Amino acid sequence: MEVILKQDVSNLGYANEMVNVKPGYARNYLIPQGMAILATATNKKILAENQKQQTHKAENVQNEAEDLAKKLENLVVKIGAKAADSGKIFGSVNAIQIAQALKEQHNFDIDRKKIQLDHEHVKELGTYTAKINLHKEVAIEISFEVFAE
Repeated sequence: MEVILKQDVSNLGYANEMVNVKPGYARNYLIPQGMAILATATNKKILAENQKQQTHKAENVQNEAEDLAKKLENLVVKIGAKAADSGKIFGSVNAIQIAQALKEQHNFDIDRKKIQLDHEHVKELGTYTAKINLHKEVAIEISFEVFAE
């Protein structure tokens, strides 16, 4: 019996996927639990349309991420920190400060969770790189400079 999954089901399939299951499993478990619907001709057409719209939306999101990556390509972000004479800073520089500096200096609002540092925390003055994951297929590296205030 063919059913269309409405949500991910472990060891069976993912949401919006059409799978073959035994009739009893479909009638007694998947359909009453709201995990699947019957794969009728109408439901198959609806599924095809939904998948087409999702791919279109995904392409738009990826194109926006690529455009943003082009704008961020050669930026250098400057982050000020209190530092000792030896060059060590008090505290550390992390993704939160980089996101704030991007917002203040270049007016790019990027979520701090998308920023990954080579080192977990930067604790000395100097120039470093950070990787920004804008999309699952679009990532860019920016450089940032930590200077003494």
